[in-house]
Amino acid sequence: MNTTTLERASDLIFRVLFSLIFLIAGLGHFFEREVMLARLADAPFGYLASFAGPPEILMPLSGVALVACGCALMLGLRVKMAAALLFLTLIPITVTTHLGNPGHIGPLFKNVALLGGLLHFFVRGGGAYGIDSRRSS
Repeated sequence: MNTTTLERASDLIFRVLFSLIFLIAGLGHFFEREVMLARLADAPFGYLASFAGPPEILMPLSGVALVACGCALMLGLRVKMAAALLFLTLIPITVTTHLGNPGHIGPLFKNVALLGGLLHFFVRGGGAYGIDSRRSS
């Protein structure tokens, strides 16, 4: 396998594996709704979520954003827009749920790393083997 083929394959592998966390987390906003609402209520800055709206409404809205944009990212469809929307969705989740919680240092820095990955996709696009790459050819 030559370098170019390996680089193209890594675009696809990175994009697909990276998108899985958003799909799983987004589904959790529906299937583990009560657990997640309780976690938000117990979080040191969880009360901040209510400034944007009722958490009972924000939870499924963020779930839709995570699943829809996670699918778009996985497929390589409008990757830059999906990455930007995921970035904007992840910031309030990170601040309200993980910031200020000593037991959430790992999840906090996982989200920081995810923000870095989303920045990568926003700047560079989805790379090879995505719908966007087929449309621009």
